[in-house]
Amino acid sequence: MALPQASADSLNASGDPVWRDPQAARLPALDADIDADACVVGLGGSGLAAIETFVDAGLDVVGIDRDDIAAGAAGANGGFLLAGLAQFHHDAVRRFGRERALGIYRLTCAELERVYAAYPSSTRRTGSLRIAADAAEESDCATQIDAMLADGLAVSAYDGPDGRGLVVPGDGAFQPALHWRAVARSLAVRGARLFGDAAMTSVEAGLVHTRQARVRAPIVVIAIDGGLEAALPSLAGRVRSVRLQMLATDAALECSISQPVYFRHGHDYWQQLPDGRIALGGGRDVGGDGEWQAGPGVSTPVQRHLETLLRERLGARAPIAHRWSAAVAFTADGLPAFGEHLPGVFVTGAYNGTGNIFGGLCGRALAHLALGERTQLADYLLEGRATDFQS
Repeated sequence: MALPQASADSLNASGDPVWRDPQAARLPALDADIDADACVVGLGGSGLAAIETFVDAGLDVVGIDRDDIAAGAAGANGGFLLAGLAQFHHDAVRRFGRERALGIYRLTCAELERVYAAYPSSTRRTGSLRIAADAAEESDCATQIDAMLADGLAVSAYDGPDGRGLVVPGDGAFQPALHWRAVARSLAVRGARLFGDAAMTSVEAGLVHTRQARVRAPIVVIAIDGGLEAALPSLAGRVRSVRLQMLATDAALECSISQPVYFRHGHDYWQQLPDGRIALGGGRDVGGDGEWQAGPGVSTPVQRHLETLLRERLGARAPIAHRWSAAVAFTADGLPAFGEHLPGVFVTGAYNGTGNIFGGLCGRALAHLALGERTQLADYLLEGRATDFQS
């Protein structure tokens, strides 16, 4: 049976991520000045991790977001839970050195185990696949396997119905919006005060300004990924945001995809949800320079590429129900923004496309740094870099 061709000229699908629950209660707005021991700007994974660290330390914490819980990339990504940095391990070793790359990888493995144990209802340990698009990438997969095995990391070659490549057994998948809302609820029960519709307009030592009110706090953590350079224009030369696009189907019962898949060096990625729906993203390179600094929405070239993958490689025939995008930020050196921006004002973000696990670790390490405690991750991230973001 011939598969339907891509036809993304008419993008007639919901603009909401497949993960989002439109009926979920929104956070209250911040409409009056407020005082706290610490203020966290950004309520995605890294911001919530910072709040948790401050709550554990007994601080009175206020968290604010320009929209709501996980309203940006944290709640609109591919739903992968991956160990390591954004780079494949052998590339990370080459770029950052073996000690740092391996040390960060092991920290993310421990964080994965913590997340699986703490949130079994919103996470799944599935393993992940990296599938080669051609012979050259198949050779690169073999190099990655050798490097990981040499460092004692779990990996094995894969040759199966999805193609040829490798499998990382400890990785997994999750429902991002459900997961981060569960984390936020647990923090609110413990006393954290969380507010939405509170976009930061400026920040100075001890003071965060929003459109309607101010938060006075001796510690400020800014935990924003996509759009970080817009929130802090002084970082525009170090951080650059790009739009990542996705689509999702109704239940595609003709497909059986057991593990999240990275394809074409990670440029494309997909997974099948337990209810049969497929979430598929990527194609940033197809969109070209227009995807950098792009606004919300989707573009026909990228969506046509994604739909072609869906129909021709995956063999899915189910209707497309969702098309969406989210902004993520990249840095030139491949490591996230991390450190002190102003006295008492700390910043983390720009996870180079892989922040679900690594971002939470960075938020927690930054909160410890703000409390005067230097963690192993902070040492790795600050090694050979400026210790702050001051000019």
